[in-house]
Amino acid sequence: MEPVSSALSSGLQGMQRGFDGMRQSADQIAKADKPDQAGDVAKPLVNLVADRAQIEASVKVVQAADAMSKTIGSLLDVKA
Repeated sequence: MEPVSSALSSGLQGMQRGFDGMRQSADQIAKADKPDQAGDVAKPLVNLVADRAQIEASVKVVQAADAMSKTIGSLLDVKA
């Protein structure tokens, strides 16, 4: 079960990093409320898209780890 827990841990860490990045980008966008700072929001907006992609990929890792765990559990039930 070690590879499954390792994959699950990696997926959860990736999701956490993605959410942390989104919070940081949202904060930067919220602070750039002046019209002359419009260029300053471009990078945080791009970062939001990248963070979203990281979260989506990490969710797939967690789903795969869950599926592996269920498969291993089923195999162990059949073996017993």
